[in-house]
Amino acid sequence: MALKADFAVVGAGVVGATIAFGLLKRGHSVVVLDGAQTDPRASGANFGIVWVQGKGPGVPDYQILTRTASDAWPEFARELSEFSDDKSGSLAYERNGGLTFTFGEDGFQERRNLLARLHNERGRDGDDIEMIDREEIRKLMPEFELGDEVSGASFCWRDGCVNPLRLHALLLQAIERLGGQIVWNATVQSARKDKSTGWMLTTDAGDVSSGHIVVACGLGAKELASQVGLEVPVRPQRGQVLVSQRMPKVMGLPASTLRQTADGTFLVGATKEEVEFDEGTSLAGAKQLSKNALRITPMLKHMNVVRHWAGLRVMTPDGAPIYDFGPTSSAAACHSGITLAPAHAEMFVDRVLDPSDTSPLHAFDPSRFK
Repeated sequence: MALKADFAVVGAGVVGATIAFGLLKRGHSVVVLDGAQTDPRASGANFGIVWVQGKGPGVPDYQILTRTASDAWPEFARELSEFSDDKSGSLAYERNGGLTFTFGEDGFQERRNLLARLHNERGRDGDDIEMIDREEIRKLMPEFELGDEVSGASFCWRDGCVNPLRLHALLLQAIERLGGQIVWNATVQSARKDKSTGWMLTTDAGDVSSGHIVVACGLGAKELASQVGLEVPVRPQRGQVLVSQRMPKVMGLPASTLRQTADGTFLVGATKEEVEFDEGTSLAGAKQLSKNALRITPMLKHMNVVRHWAGLRVMTPDGAPIYDFGPTSSAAACHSGITLAPAHAEMFVDRVLDPSDTSPLHAFDPSRFK
């Protein structure tokens, strides 16, 4: 195999696929290179929420970016759905708001204090998050039984959810329909400058030449980025999730650690474990998740667990995204690939195509860690 394109996007997960989608819409030729099946894959192991509240302590630009992306999600979902054969809402995207439950009076006040801090750091008038008590939660979800410890919740109208597997599948379908090429099992072994084409990539599936490399391969980005003059300091963080059998729909809003999907299954998540590249599940993790879920609602006491899985988040030193741009190379790394998808399809691509673009993404340059 020998391929040539304007852009080689390394990584076929949601982040890489979204960037490729944006480039193809602008009329550029794109080859997407995916690694081995055994590589960590956050796109197939996440909670599927489009989330604003609570993100970005100490990084106000991240707060603003997530809100920009959230506001762009309805149009992004509509545009992407045009590439689907199923016009009945295949993404299962909803934007009805989201909750973060609190426990006890102290928990309620701690959440209020955090939101006040985030608001002050952002430095903007108005807000999209409010604290609500138990009775207000009941009004929002009258059929959902609350645990005795639940004192209230924070509610953000910008929050929502989507089916992440359908999103990823539809992005890959859109890439192919727009004329892009996806090469599987094509781990990049090396990248070197080429006088005639710009870059020559040696992969497990053959050579690929391109004028520009986009590094968007998650936890594999650190090593490859260094080869093309970029910096992407990321580390893995394991998150375990429990999945229930289908149950009657009673939870109308997603929460940060519990949500009921359009199919009726409950997702219970998620742990935050510093275990390097261990993707295994554990009984201790299942116990922790079950305990937290039962604090929220006793309705899950007799829930049948049909799946227990773990995935590795792509974590940066401060939790905010990393965007690095060179003349003929660029990189994107984050653990919010679902939420930030519209920003990657538009803002990231704008900056790649126009180096003079005064993009808000400049705030996420890796030089901030120095």
